[in-house]
Amino acid sequence: MSDLKTGDLAPHFRLATDGGGEVDLGELLGKTIVLYFYPKDDTPGCTTQAIEFSQASADFAKAGALIIGVSKDSVKKHDKFKAKHELAVILASDESGAVIEAYGSWVLKKLYGREYMGIDRSTFLIGADGRLVQIWHKVKVKGHVETVLAAVQALAE
Repeated sequence: MSDLKTGDLAPHFRLATDGGGEVDLGELLGKTIVLYFYPKDDTPGCTTQAIEFSQASADFAKAGALIIGVSKDSVKKHDKFKAKHELAVILASDESGAVIEAYGSWVLKKLYGREYMGIDRSTFLIGADGRLVQIWHKVKVKGHVETVLAAVQALAE
């Protein structure tokens, strides 16, 4: 688990995205970034979260923020997920898990007494200077998008 804290430089990433694109943190300096990690495309919580971020994407854009969702799913799966739910966020593929690990979001999880490694649903607010402004780990989907939007809007003031 990474020991990232607010004020730290956000770990660099360059990832393939839905639609055959690429997202590179270095090219996004000067913009506010909402980077969220989620376990898997087309599962109930992940779908709800992606739809809610998409529904609020205009408000995030108005506050100067770009939203990027990251999972270990392939670009092809992201394309299907995005089309099926008409998502308005960038979906980046981290099949190797290197970026997920760099952000401390690859964690030991427990379910019904079984332990396994998986993605911690987490969100990182990255300021225009590339530094971490706020970090949310063990995110509960309900109400999370509103919380992140409020933090982005406060940053824009």
